[in-house]
Amino acid sequence: MSPKVLISDKLSPAAVQIFKDRGVAADVKTGLDKDQLAAIIGDYEGLAIRSATKVTAKLLERAAKLKVVGRAGIGVDNVDIPAATQKGVIVMNTPFGNSITTAEHAIAMLFALAREIPQADLSTQSGKWEKNRFMGVELAGKTLGLIGCGNIGSIVADRAHGLKMKVVAYDPFLSPERAVELGVEKVELDELLSRADFITLHTPLTDQTRNILSRENLAKTKKGVRIVNCARGGLIDEAALKEGLESGHVAGAALDVFAQEPAKENPLFGTPGLICTPHLGASTTEAQVNVAIQIAEQMADFLLLGGITNAVNVPSLSAEEAPRLKPYMALAEKLGSLVGQLARGSIAGLSIETEGAAAELNMKPITGAVLAGFMRVHSDTVNMVNAPFLAKERGLDVREVRHDREGDYHTLLRVTAETSSGPRSVAGTLFGNAAPRLVELFGVKVEADLAGDMLYVVNEDAPGFIGRLGTVLGEAGINIGTFHLGRVDAGGEAVLLLSVDEPVGPDVIARVEKLVLIAVVTARQALRRTFAGPSVRRSLVVALVIGTVLNGINQGPEILSGHWPVWWKLVLTCFVPFAVASYGSYAAFRSAE
Repeated sequence: MSPKVLISDKLSPAAVQIFKDRGVAADVKTGLDKDQLAAIIGDYEGLAIRSATKVTAKLLERAAKLKVVGRAGIGVDNVDIPAATQKGVIVMNTPFGNSITTAEHAIAMLFALAREIPQADLSTQSGKWEKNRFMGVELAGKTLGLIGCGNIGSIVADRAHGLKMKVVAYDPFLSPERAVELGVEKVELDELLSRADFITLHTPLTDQTRNILSRENLAKTKKGVRIVNCARGGLIDEAALKEGLESGHVAGAALDVFAQEPAKENPLFGTPGLICTPHLGASTTEAQVNVAIQIAEQMADFLLLGGITNAVNVPSLSAEEAPRLKPYMALAEKLGSLVGQLARGSIAGLSIETEGAAAELNMKPITGAVLAGFMRVHSDTVNMVNAPFLAKERGLDVREVRHDREGDYHTLLRVTAETSSGPRSVAGTLFGNAAPRLVELFGVKVEADLAGDMLYVVNEDAPGFIGRLGTVLGEAGINIGTFHLGRVDAGGEAVLLLSVDEPVGPDVIARVEKLVLIAVVTARQALRRTFAGPSVRRSLVVALVIGTVLNGINQGPEILSGHWPVWWKLVLTCFVPFAVASYGSYAAFRSAE
């Protein structure tokens, strides 16, 4: 019996034709409310959608036969990915089908801002002839700042070069070599804000990018800056943008996306210098056809052949490899996510090393899992299938290394990020060939589970810190699940990894950062290193040797004469060695100062 697919949002008729030609039955039923959709979803193996249909956990509970959800487009915000994964439903998208269309819309917004075209059109059609009112600016010779220089951002850069604009870009994943290839200057965010005449955003909405144009960052921009956002709502602090427009610091803003959509009401509406469109970035005939064709082909391949392309919740795997690779991929994704969250500075490359049992496995799925975890910190559409492509596109150098050597663990996976401040490495293993376990973090030996919310703290190894940390978390109502410690040397740098039962907010993190007083730690560390250093150890050894020799001297005459007084024994065996050790410790302390 042929598989059945429900098309619940408006797709190009080309998608229906592809399903028909491939032998997949397709029903088009658009405009259904959630109850109507829930009533019929149980009859279908596939669901093809755009952005209108909401695939919730409740809907998935009614989808007894559902195997795949296909999103014709890039965003999957309307799909409950964890619920679909738990249900065993693959979620696919088409991340590159509308890139040109979205980039062209951003360029159109640049022109609209520069020449005030919407305002001039409204004025002229209302019977006015305000030729002197609308004095625009040229794009040629201006500096365009790209926040995000991936697929869409690089297309915008190419179009901007044709307009004779100078392009600077902020993107943690953009390598210097890739920047040269694109003809853009890679800069940090603060420099971009201070130099750009126009700013366009081309980044997904993540915890790291939310309000990336905050009130503080908008204040850093050049006076008279013009801003375009055709990426995601929530990247700009809309209240702060309104203030900037009203004050004149921001000369204009063109928005295709908003924090809340549909944006039928918004405090920004009516603000001078604002241009708005209703999320039209992907709305061209060509883009709609492209994404419809792509999603129909991907879904048909999966339902008929088992092929998986552009899945956001599963990797491409053969049926034979899947059971053995599954725990390794879970470990790989967690290590990639960990190093992606903790590594600082510009990241030029990743090294993925395996040894022991892991070195015998197919590394491609493991590498894909590492990259997915690593890049998911900055992207909401990356997955184990498209992560290698995205890494290559951004010029991220990825190396795979197998080691035949036998190490401390029967299997080991190490991920190293090559950053501007040096290599940053994490390593993990599997306990019982199933449970991911962290065993090394940036050169410090640790043993920690990798699960749930975790708090990572680097502090000087000094008394009282753990107690104060526990107090801060307790006062915030945060319960500690597990507690793991590691350090290089006594009194040196220490690492704490805590799993917590509740998310740790910015206010709590700020309190934790203030726990240790540098002066106190420095004094204590100097003292602790002194009494654990090689000079003290040598002094103690000398004292022990002297004590032994003196004790022999003491015992020798006693054997010969048999009448040595007790007080002389105490002087020779106790006081003299103690004095030598004390002097050595004092000398070592002074040298440490």
